[in-house]
Amino acid sequence: MKRLGMIAAAALLLPLAASAQEAAPVANPVTSTVKAQLGRYAKNMVGAATLMPPDKYGFKPTPEMMTFGHLVMHIAQSNGILCSRISGATAPDTKDLKDTDPKDKLVAALQASFEFCSTALANVDDSKLGEPVPGFGGRTMPRAAAILALSDDWYDHYSQQAVYLRLNGILPPTAQPRPAQ
Repeated sequence: MKRLGMIAAAALLLPLAASAQEAAPVANPVTSTVKAQLGRYAKNMVGAATLMPPDKYGFKPTPEMMTFGHLVMHIAQSNGILCSRISGATAPDTKDLKDTDPKDKLVAALQASFEFCSTALANVDDSKLGEPVPGFGGRTMPRAAAILALSDDWYDHYSQQAVYLRLNGILPPTAQPRPAQ
């Protein structure tokens, strides 16, 4: 009976041991994770901006909310600011970008912002996460906080885009049916 219990325990622990071996330590886990997210969010957020028809860029769910065009502009500007502060690279100049610009200009700015982030973050690693970087309102924050803010922004703003699309009868990129294989 005791032997049977030991065999059962070993059978339960064996998959855990195998998964622990598969999950080897990752160098730079924070920055590596954000860099991995970047490609997925670039695809989904640029995809969402592309799916929204040009005449709906002025759409806002309630009078107090921002327009879809403003949201796209805001994401592009936020990417530039945060990726610049995290990496020290000079952010693209988006001061002339307006939320009333044509869809193609806003989508291009959004795409360019993700390309800038990809380049700017390429050499960033976890070794300087505790160093101060410019924050908001004249304050500083640890580089780690800026990286988390960037990742949080992607989650937050993609969910906003998805709601705007759904309110207009459009499935967001992550809800699109997969092509038949």
